[in-house]
Amino acid sequence: MLTHPQFDPIALSLGPVAIRWYGLMYVIAFVLFMVLGRMHMNRRPDLGYSKESMDDLLFYGMLGVVLGGRLGFVLFYKPMYYLSHPIEIFYVWQGGMSFHGGFLGVLVAMWLFGRKTKRTFWQVTDFIAPLVPTGLGAGRMGNFINGELPGRVTDASTWPWAMWFPQVDPTPLARHPSQLYQFATEGVLLFLILWIYSRKPRPVGTVSALFLIGYGSVRFLTEFARQPDDFLGFLALGLSMGQWLSLPMVVTGIVLFWYFNHKAATSTQATRR
Repeated sequence: MLTHPQFDPIALSLGPVAIRWYGLMYVIAFVLFMVLGRMHMNRRPDLGYSKESMDDLLFYGMLGVVLGGRLGFVLFYKPMYYLSHPIEIFYVWQGGMSFHGGFLGVLVAMWLFGRKTKRTFWQVTDFIAPLVPTGLGAGRMGNFINGELPGRVTDASTWPWAMWFPQVDPTPLARHPSQLYQFATEGVLLFLILWIYSRKPRPVGTVSALFLIGYGSVRFLTEFARQPDDFLGFLALGLSMGQWLSLPMVVTGIVLFWYFNHKAATSTQATRR
């Protein structure tokens, strides 16, 4: 059994200013978004993006992630607590962000960006879909460094990379390092799939649909190794909140992927006639 390295939560200290690892991961996520966004913009000039529009896109995306992520955590995970302590909704330094809330926030932000730039919603989401996984991966690495959101208890003899998280368990207890599983799947694997798929023109909406299928699938599977939140535990059918929120993403993604491909094929046939 391995032991969590027990990183110092503060990555850098600049006099009175302390930069925490999790905040640094957000910075890395936004930097990767810009770098990869410009690479994507250059390899797909047909999409019509410029450096200026990329800057605007990042601004809208940041608002969507932060506001949506926080409100999603409040509504999905602790609605009754924050109903009794509404001022604490603004205490973002205490932690508490939801991917699914951030995802919904980004969707709203992308719709607003599309209206501003006269693009359809699906044209915008198709562009950003390949850029999102690296940000998810950065977030999961931040979770691992902080030793938060650990995996379920397991047998170290069966899983030799099982890890003891002292900040969670005072006495040695083997758990799945589920943060690393999610980093590998949500961050690396999903990025490769979407980056390769989007390298050439595809029917509008299909890249977005593939993101829904891919993220929902890997999140659902990796949740089997992740410890559910203490205040929620397991829900119906023994599934976690993350799994129940991921299932609609997979179903919606499959339906949209079929619909957009069918629509494109029908349009092509009509044009040939």
